[in-house]
Amino acid sequence: MSSIFCYRFQINVADLFNVSQPTVSRIVKKITRHIAALRPQFITMPETEDQRRAVVLGFYNLAQLPGIIGAVDCTHIKIQSPGGENAEVFRNRKSYFSINTQIIGSFDLKIMDIVARWPGSVHDTTIFNDSNIRGHFENNEFSPYCLVGDGGYPCRVYLLTPLQDPQTLPQQRYNNAQIKTRNPVERLFGVWKRRFPCLSLGMRLKLETMCEVIVATAVLHNMCLEQNDTIDFFENGPEMEQIEEI
Repeated sequence: MSSIFCYRFQINVADLFNVSQPTVSRIVKKITRHIAALRPQFITMPETEDQRRAVVLGFYNLAQLPGIIGAVDCTHIKIQSPGGENAEVFRNRKSYFSINTQIIGSFDLKIMDIVARWPGSVHDTTIFNDSNIRGHFENNEFSPYCLVGDGGYPCRVYLLTPLQDPQTLPQQRYNNAQIKTRNPVERLFGVWKRRFPCLSLGMRLKLETMCEVIVATAVLHNMCLEQNDTIDFFENGPEMEQIEEI
């Protein structure tokens, strides 16, 4: 359905500018590549100490959990079957084809790091373990600051996860604070997918192009935030929960 809609949309644009649909398709691909190439400029972890302290303070104000510089999680970007003998590795646990995309989000819903290349069947921990950002934390480049993640990640010195069976009041308080502190990345997924419906409705493109589209939309999302285009109603729309479940 989404691929048919995209094709019809391109036909309408082609008619408007008196060009062919394939021309529109080539232009969209070219522009997507140029936008994705802006990634180093718009998708970055905080580099200076002042920037890091500002992010840590933003997270602290959520639930008084100190020293947090980012929230990490993965979300599935729906795609059409890429075909070929390895197509099934893109089928995730919910039985649809996807690219499992890792995001490190800030307290203000900014995307600070993205990994968009892994098939839907790959576990979140595998993606994190293979990512460059893990190497930076292993090398203490962000010390003494930490990430927060859900229970799917292993607890590490630089990655705080919830306790599996909190018994004491302090343990329960920690879990509550940890959940509230990582909430921005979950909200980020919803806002991002509402802003760019192709991320939840599915794409029928070459695999390389789909990965470029994901990164390009992340760049555009951060651009919008820099321009104070927060579009608050996206966070509370009736389809938010439904889209995030995809």
